[in-house]
Amino acid sequence: MGQTLLKISHLHKKFGDRVILKDLNLEVKKGEVVVVIGPSGCGKSTFLRCLNALEDIQGGEVLLDGEPVRKDASNVSAMRQKIGMVFQSYDLFPHKTVMGNILLAPLKVQKRDRQEVEREAVELLGKVGLADRRDDYPRQLSGGQKQRVAIVRALIMHPEILLLDEITAALDPEMVHEVLQVVLALAKNGRTMLIVTHEMAFARAIADRILFLEDGEIVEESGDPKAFFEKPQTERARQFLRSFEY
Repeated sequence: MGQTLLKISHLHKKFGDRVILKDLNLEVKKGEVVVVIGPSGCGKSTFLRCLNALEDIQGGEVLLDGEPVRKDASNVSAMRQKIGMVFQSYDLFPHKTVMGNILLAPLKVQKRDRQEVEREAVELLGKVGLADRRDDYPRQLSGGQKQRVAIVRALIMHPEILLLDEITAALDPEMVHEVLQVVLALAKNGRTMLIVTHEMAFARAIADRILFLEDGEIVEESGDPKAFFEKPQTERARQFLRSFEY
């Protein structure tokens, strides 16, 4: 793996008096795929939202390329452009076409050349099997197609790291495979990713490292996903995995 791209130190997050994340520490190398798993409500999605300053934090710091990512920082917009995020709810603009959704941020935020961005958008849509849907509106797409558009929208901003938050959770089972294939291709091409998922077979196939989170803490961490799924070190992880077929 390459150099450290993302560094999280003593991250602490609360909602009121309720502690969500407790003293989390993590380093993600360039080109690494880290998969975060754990029971519902353990803080996985909040963790991702803290990494691109969508949530305030009450302690610790997040560094990308050595620069702090903070909600109150003057450069927070520029830093967020380096941290792409794809949500389980797609969050596409319903009144814009596929192409309109993809072009909006690079043209309005990054002020890039329209022809250059359009060429890249067409290329990316081709890679995810949607080259012929560029003029469709979100209502004309299946859930899996919407999610692939959301991935393209994140990629076209040229992020240094991609955060994927339960991107298959809202999909019918037959649509899950098409989205996971896109993510597997990104991993093979060396894309740095931090992924929250309940798809255990997918986690095992794609991860360079597994984090098992519970009650806002990293209960178990493994750089050998095969070993983690076959023989986890903690009883809590063993209990969790027994509830899945993978």
